Amino acid sequence: MAAALALTGSLVACSTTSDGPAASGSGSGAGASGASETPRVDPVRLDTSFADPTSVPIDRPVTVRTSGGTLADVEVTSAAGTLTGKVSDGTWTSSTLLEPGTDYTITADATRSDGQSVQRTRSFHTVDLTLDEQTFAAVAPLNGETVGVGMPVIVTFDLPVTDKALFEKHMRVTSTPAQKGSWYWLNDREAHFRPATYWRAGTEVSVDLDINSLPAGNGIYGQESREVSFNIGDAHVYKVNAQTHQMQVFSNGKLLRTLPITTGKPGFVTRSGTKVIIEKFAKKRMNSETVGINRNSPEAYDIDDVRWAMRVTYSGEFIHAAPWSVGSQGYANVSHGCTGMSTADAGWLYAMSRRGDVVEYTGTDRQMTLENGYGDWNLSPADWKTGSALS
Repeated sequence: MAAALALTGSLVACSTTSDGPAASGSGSGAGASGASETPRVDPVRLDTSFADPTSVPIDRPVTVRTSGGTLADVEVTSAAGTLTGKVSDGTWTSSTLLEPGTDYTITADATRSDGQSVQRTRSFHTVDLTLDEQTFAAVAPLNGETVGVGMPVIVTFDLPVTDKALFEKHMRVTSTPAQKGSWYWLNDREAHFRPATYWRAGTEVSVDLDINSLPAGNGIYGQESREVSFNIGDAHVYKVNAQTHQMQVFSNGKLLRTLPITTGKPGFVTRSGTKVIIEKFAKKRMNSETVGINRNSPEAYDIDDVRWAMRVTYSGEFIHAAPWSVGSQGYANVSHGCTGMSTADAGWLYAMSRRGDVVEYTGTDRQMTLENGYGDWNLSPADWKTGSALS
């Protein structure tokens, strides 16, 4: 923090035009016998924590003190709002960080040595930052969204955060009922939060990212604080067994139905592990070139109206209607990695499902990975905690 410098210049008191000595009394004149002199009153000046009022840093507190008087109260205002803070031991210290490229005005009330109340003002301007110097945090789920019990909190930054520990200290997740959890940084731009086990059905979750103007490292600062609240719906857990070719559909622990399905054939084996529904499409085009199968391959396909598709991996695994494989569903694995079922069954499942619902796959020797979708639940709680910048 820059050394506090006294801000000099003509400063006008509330009720007087000068803090200098009061005029001598009238009567016999300056040299008359018995005349008394008025005690000297020192001027009240403001001392602040910044040296250059035209380019004040945003990542440190502002402090205000007075010389020649006792500080009573301080208000720091701008078009962005009032800066919060409090006076302690004669010094006012801000408790929130500043906005970049913003004009602020300090208004300080003090008591002069002669007991008179005076007011001082001072203006300053914070450093100007470009968008290339500010990182914005996108948050999932959306505010007000209802999601499944497997949905992690996902924060994605558009510029890298190298001081992850500092940011994580300002990234808070609370829930009702309370469930302990922790953050896991996948990389410099993406952090996930999850509890030790699936969220409880009916939980209310709040996310508070207090990162505005927080230094992210390498000259980058948080662009905006974010607050998001969302709800956890019914506990939907779907258990897929690639060996028995069946999906068991559970809601709040109760088995609703067992559906015949087909999964990936040799060469396109479906991944085992815990997956989470990422997004839903009532109708979606599926083209094999998007998953690396050349259009001239005998395995190529291009279907423009696949119904009731729900993505479970970034690499292209979906749960969807597959009327072309109904004869194999419940008996054999014939897909290119997706989980196929009849159109009626897929429509029923699609209608009850939401983002964040859990799909647990068993029966194959190909494992799901952390980064391939919402793969968070494939780590144990102990391993998950190691991904925290504060661990």
